[in-house]
Amino acid sequence: MNLIDVIEKESVKDNVPEFGIGDTVKVYYKIKEGNKERIQGYEGTVIARKNGGVRETFTVRRVSFGVGVERTFALHSPKIDKIEVLKKGKVRRAKLFYLRDLSGKATNIKEQR
Repeated sequence: MNLIDVIEKESVKDNVPEFGIGDTVKVYYKIKEGNKERIQGYEGTVIARKNGGVRETFTVRRVSFGVGVERTFALHSPKIDKIEVLKKGKVRRAKLFYLRDLSGKATNIKEQR
């Protein structure tokens, strides 16, 4: 094991829940405003996961006031307080970028039972 692996192993969180593409998640992340810090939730569908280990990121998409908004989070970032899996989705793709072109009920993903 080289030095980079040792340093990365210290930064990896162990309390990350199992979630995948198509799942509806709520991400609680810390926002710093001036000298105060608060936790804000961001709920949406996971459309992508990238990389692995300490560099892993995931993209969450939601529609806010009729506009599609995507946000990419670093999975092991200290700014993320917790991740809650609300619904498991049943999808057949590794990336759900096609959801960007859809609107309304067409964006619904079947729930896994």
